[in-house]
Amino acid sequence: MGIVAGLDSAPDFTRIVVCDTDTGTVLRQGYAPHPVDGDRPADVDPQAWLLSLGEAAGGGLLEGVQAIGVSAQQNAVVPLDAQGGTVRPALVGGDKRAQVAAADLIDALGGREAWAQAVGCVPQAAQPVTKLRWLAKNEPDAALRTAMLMQAHDWLVWQLLGRPVRRTTDRGGASGTGYWSAATGSYRSDLVELALGHQAMLPEVIGPADAAGTTPEGLLISAGTGETMSAAFGLGIGLGDAVVSLGASGSVMAVHPEALVDSTGMITSLADATGMHLPVVTTLNAVRTLRGTAELLGLPDLEGLSELAMKSTPGAHGLVLLPYLEGERTPNLPHTAGSLAGLRRESMKAEHLARAAFEGMLCGLADALDVLRGRGVEVRRIFLLGAAAELPAVQAAAPMLFGAQVVVPQPADYAAIGAARQAAWALGVSQGRLDPRNPPVWQGATGQVLEPGDELAVGQAVRQQFVSVREQTHPGAFRP
Repeated sequence: MGIVAGLDSAPDFTRIVVCDTDTGTVLRQGYAPHPVDGDRPADVDPQAWLLSLGEAAGGGLLEGVQAIGVSAQQNAVVPLDAQGGTVRPALVGGDKRAQVAAADLIDALGGREAWAQAVGCVPQAAQPVTKLRWLAKNEPDAALRTAMLMQAHDWLVWQLLGRPVRRTTDRGGASGTGYWSAATGSYRSDLVELALGHQAMLPEVIGPADAAGTTPEGLLISAGTGETMSAAFGLGIGLGDAVVSLGASGSVMAVHPEALVDSTGMITSLADATGMHLPVVTTLNAVRTLRGTAELLGLPDLEGLSELAMKSTPGAHGLVLLPYLEGERTPNLPHTAGSLAGLRRESMKAEHLARAAFEGMLCGLADALDVLRGRGVEVRRIFLLGAAAELPAVQAAAPMLFGAQVVVPQPADYAAIGAARQAAWALGVSQGRLDPRNPPVWQGATGQVLEPGDELAVGQAVRQQFVSVREQTHPGAFRP
C-alpha cells in the first residue's frame, strides 16, 4: 500500500485528498479558500493559489505521501516573461471582456468550421486563446513581454517542482486552450501567433501516466490536468457514460474513443485524463431557468419550486418553456429569448409553470445529449451533477427525458480524487507495478440510481412536445 495526494485548485478554494494507492480510499482531507478580493475576479495573482495550497496542506496533511496530482480550474492562462515571472495577473474565469476577441478570432481564421477543423472547438470568451487576443488588443505592452504560456495546473506543477527548465502539461488541459488539437495531438502555434501577435513557448504535453518530475524532497508529481478531466477521472466514467452538469449554465460530456470534429461548433472536442476523449456540449441556460421561474412565482428557493412542480404532472398540462433566457448556444441562438407556449385557462397555474421550467431545462440538456448521440457517442448511463440534481422534480423528470439510467453521485471532491488517482497511476508506473495504458482500478462514484422505467414513453411524449414548439419557434435552428 502507498499513499498519494490529489489537490484541486478551484476558482475559489483548494481541496486536498490523501488516498490509498490501491483502493482510492480517502484517508485525510484539507481545505482552504483562495485569498482573493472580489467575486471571482477576472484577474488573479497566481501566488494566491500557492498560499491557499499551503494552508490546505497544513497540519501534516501530506505526511507519508509519495506522489501528488494536481487538478486546477480550466481556462486560466498565466502569461510569463522570459525569466518565468508573471507579466500580469492570470486571466481566469468566463471573462466576458473577451467576447469581442472571440468573434475577431473566428473571422480571422475564416469562420467556425475552420476552427473546428483546426483544434476541435470554436473560440469562446473563456478560452486561453481568446484571452490572448484580448491581451494583445487591450494590453499590448504586456502581450509583447509574454514569452511563455501556462495554465493554472501547469503553473502549480512547475512551482511544486521548483521551477525546472522543463515545463509540462497534459493532453486534457492542452485540449481546452484553443491552440492544441485533440485529433492530431499537437499544438497549433500559428493560432497562438494569430491571437497574441507573436510566438510564445508552450509546455511539453506528456502522457496520462507520465510524471512531470520529482520535487527536491523526493515527491513524484504527475502530469496534472484540468478540473473537468480530473472530475471525470475521479467519477470513474468510461465508454457509455455521460455527465450532465447543472450549474447556472449546463454541460453534457461523454467518453468517446476518438476526437470529434463538429463544423457547427456545438461540440468542444476535449481530451480526457486517460488517453480517451471528452466531447462536450454546453447550454447557456440550466439552473438560471429555475431561479428565474422561482423569482417570477415569488418563491424563496429552488426547493420550494421543486415542491410546487411535483404538484403538476408530466407535460405540465401542455405548457412548454423554451429556456433560452440568456440566448442559447445549443441550438446556436445567441440573441433569442425564452418563450412559453401552450397557455390555456386550465394550464395557467403556478404548479404547471414550475413543472414546465424543470422540463424545459432538462429538454434543453436532452438536446445537448442528442448532439453527441447523433455523432455516434454511446450513452447508456448519465451522471447528474450539481446541487439541483438533488431536487425531487429533477430526479422525477431526468430519467424519462434523457431516456437512460441516471446516477446522482454522493457528494465528494471528485476533481481532487481524480488528481490523486492520476498520482497513483504515475507512481505505479514509475515503480513498475502498473501499465501506462491502464489506470489503477478504484471504485467509481456511487449514489442514487434512477431508471426511466414505465415512464419512458411519457418522457418521449413530453420531449416531442418540446421539440415541436422549438421547431415552430426557431425552424431549422437545431440539427443534431
